[in-house]
Amino acid sequence: MKPRLIILLFIVGSNGYAQEFPKREIDLQQFVDELFANQDDDLNYEDLYENLAQLLSNPADLNRVTKEQLQALFFLNDPVIESILNYRLQAGPFLSVYELQNVPGMTRDLFLKIVPFVTVNDPGAWQNSSLWNRIQSGQNSYLILRYDQTLEKKLGYQETAPPGSKYIGSPGRYYARFRSSYPGDYSFGITAEKDAGEAITWAPTRRQYGPDYLSFHAQVLNKGRLKNLIVGDYQAQFGQGLLLGSAFGIGKSAEAVTTIRRPTIGFMSYTSLYESGYFRGVSVTYSLHKQLHIHGMYSSRWRDGNLVRDTLDDNATISSLSTSGLHRTATELANKNTLFEQNVVGGLTFKVKTLELGVLLHHTWFNRAIIRKPTVYNQFYFRGSQNTNVGAYWNYTLRQVAVFGEVAQTLGKGFAATTGLIASITSSLDFSFLVRTLDRDYTSFYSNALAENSIAQNELGFYWGWKYQLSKKFSFTGYVDLFRFPWLRYRSYSPSNGTEWLMRFNYKPSRTILFFIQFMEETKQRNLSAESNLYTAAPGIKRNYWLHLEYEASPQLQFRTRAQFNTYQLGETTTGGMVLLQDITFHIQKFSVSGRYALFDTDSYDNRIYIYERDVWLAFTFPAYEGVGVKNYLLVQYSFNRQVDLWLRWAFKRYTDRDTIGSAGETIDGNRQNDVRFQVRIRF
Repeated sequence: MKPRLIILLFIVGSNGYAQEFPKREIDLQQFVDELFANQDDDLNYEDLYENLAQLLSNPADLNRVTKEQLQALFFLNDPVIESILNYRLQAGPFLSVYELQNVPGMTRDLFLKIVPFVTVNDPGAWQNSSLWNRIQSGQNSYLILRYDQTLEKKLGYQETAPPGSKYIGSPGRYYARFRSSYPGDYSFGITAEKDAGEAITWAPTRRQYGPDYLSFHAQVLNKGRLKNLIVGDYQAQFGQGLLLGSAFGIGKSAEAVTTIRRPTIGFMSYTSLYESGYFRGVSVTYSLHKQLHIHGMYSSRWRDGNLVRDTLDDNATISSLSTSGLHRTATELANKNTLFEQNVVGGLTFKVKTLELGVLLHHTWFNRAIIRKPTVYNQFYFRGSQNTNVGAYWNYTLRQVAVFGEVAQTLGKGFAATTGLIASITSSLDFSFLVRTLDRDYTSFYSNALAENSIAQNELGFYWGWKYQLSKKFSFTGYVDLFRFPWLRYRSYSPSNGTEWLMRFNYKPSRTILFFIQFMEETKQRNLSAESNLYTAAPGIKRNYWLHLEYEASPQLQFRTRAQFNTYQLGETTTGGMVLLQDITFHIQKFSVSGRYALFDTDSYDNRIYIYERDVWLAFTFPAYEGVGVKNYLLVQYSFNRQVDLWLRWAFKRYTDRDTIGSAGETIDGNRQNDVRFQVRIRF
């Protein structure tokens, strides 16, 4: 141990990596740009961002981190992950995160990426004290208070609002969260939110106790054979997400190799504001043997659904589930908590060296039947009050090759399977393959498997991705995805084929400059029109082009310049869109200021362009730029000390192609919109 300590002190004192050691709360914008390459998919970006932000705020202990947790970072390939774990096994516990530089295969860029997500804790701090003392002495406890509002008065708050559009609450949005946690030990927290237009009220008959949304969890980990126990709200990620998938599934992205595989994280505490994608109850993982774990969960919660009553026998059914989480009007309140859902899951996981095998059983039942309004394309969607899935998954790594997959069956209905391979051919070249087959009547309410459809259903596909490092300065990534829809789809009323491909070229001549150019094309069939119930269709071709430049003038001043263009061709009609933007970020002592000036011009909704915007900590802003106008924002952060941080954000949007903004209750009379947001964080 002493020679390692001497080497470590030398690294910290003299190595350039240590001098560039990033702050704990790194800028996620570049990370988001790499992961969210196709920024118009039906992914739940807010939940995904929340999980990434939580990894930053609650970094994993290098001496306890698992292979699956490292895979969840997406930018580490299997050889590097195995190298980290083997180094820990052979050299003993890490003394500092700086020691990662000694790990074979760890490059400078990878080191700078991974450092904010990991830490090295003093084992004595948690082994020799009670849980209450660990909570009191921990540094990962915080309280967040947030308020935001649109300054213009929307139609829903006016007396002239049409029936059904009148909002019952104030225009302000309130948010509060408290969380205390320690990596690999415990976590508990509570989150409360009132959306704009909702009311804070005490209405037990509607199951509302103050704010419209309340979430709570308490979690303990690694207590002997008890590996994980959560009471309250949680999410689940097993296998490749065919049965159970959380927001760790990114989908197709510019990080084209590692992101196609879902890590088997198991049960995780839920901290997001998305009001539909979680379980509520109890989950447990217990070690029957060092190599054999058993998983179980029970969840019961009310969900929102569009209620339909039969006037003959007064039996009520649900025509569709509502996932917006908004309860501002009488209609939205009438659909609140109309469906009671229960879930039971049981599973086993067997691990030996680099082999992992697992089986799962998942049963869901509702107190009311879900009977969708019949359409041309939804004949094989779920109907009824119960659904049962069984499945198995596997992961195996042999040297530079990782094989993974999952199969699942909806009892009495469809089958689904996905299997893939990730390989490091050389230190510079990685590639991946994935094949998927998803029957049209396969049903899983919590699936997040890689698919072109928004749900894992009615699809056959083949994906090929690659990443090649030409030199220290040049690299390129890309993928090709070929898919087929054997049955009809929404807005495509015949079986069809499609393709999607992406190429990104990166140029990084120095630590302070990054330039990339990206091309993406997607072809999917879509209806042209409907006449006498005979639909004609044609390929819809969407092309995206990105030009992006980042320049760090000094450690305190950074610039980002971007141009995004797209075209959409359907039949004989071609439309286009563009966004030009300039970002500036400035840091000085306790102040941080970020701003953007953007011009946008799009011909139609099909040409909308999604671009990530900086926001206050744990808030996610990923709007669609659509129409013609200007979008600016300014974000100011001030840190009083290590315990208190303040944020203030102002965003301004002005259109030149319209006299009103929004629709229904969200309508603003005028072409300007101002949004403000204030947040304070107190760390204990």
